[in-house]
Amino acid sequence: MSRHQVRIVGGQYRRTPIPVLELPGLRPTPDRVRETLFNWLNHFWDGHYAQRHMLDLFAGTGALGFEAASRGVGHILMVEQNAQATAAMRTLRNKLGAHAIRIHHGDAGHILERAEGSRYDLVTLDPPFGADWMSRIWPCLPFLLTPDGLAYIETESPQTAPEGFELLRSGRAGQVHYHLFRIAAPQKSVDNRLSGPSEPPAHTETT
Repeated sequence: MSRHQVRIVGGQYRRTPIPVLELPGLRPTPDRVRETLFNWLNHFWDGHYAQRHMLDLFAGTGALGFEAASRGVGHILMVEQNAQATAAMRTLRNKLGAHAIRIHHGDAGHILERAEGSRYDLVTLDPPFGADWMSRIWPCLPFLLTPDGLAYIETESPQTAPEGFELLRSGRAGQVHYHLFRIAAPQKSVDNRLSGPSEPPAHTETT
């Protein structure tokens, strides 16, 4: 049964409800935080979404992936281990006809083990709290991201940029800290796809 709902904030599927099932640890990204994230992405991507590839490694309700599809992101892979949550996402995807979305029922760890495969312009990470997932994920991110790829991360405590990454933006909503990282300048390809006007310094928002 659905405990409550969140809604897609912007784009072609705006106001579409997303069911939030009564499952342990299921914690959808709040509306205001999703709006903030896509304001950030709009800046760094200059509003161009259609050719972007996104990986949502702990999809849960699918709120981040559906928001991305609504904004026009061209290719989205959502990974979720819980079968009920996966079925709910597939139902909503089919209802919307959101053909940009692929949904994989499986363990995020298996995707990390195959990190040398596909590359993504955006990887979104909202791992279970208290499980120390980030210590395992950080070394894999350079192999998942394009040369100028972005990583959006939600955690129970603030994250600092490890070697090879730079923190672009951060904020807090209640007990959740959210961050946007990018592969640091020395690792960027000369022919990167996200080059453009220099951005303002990183800042912190609290909601």
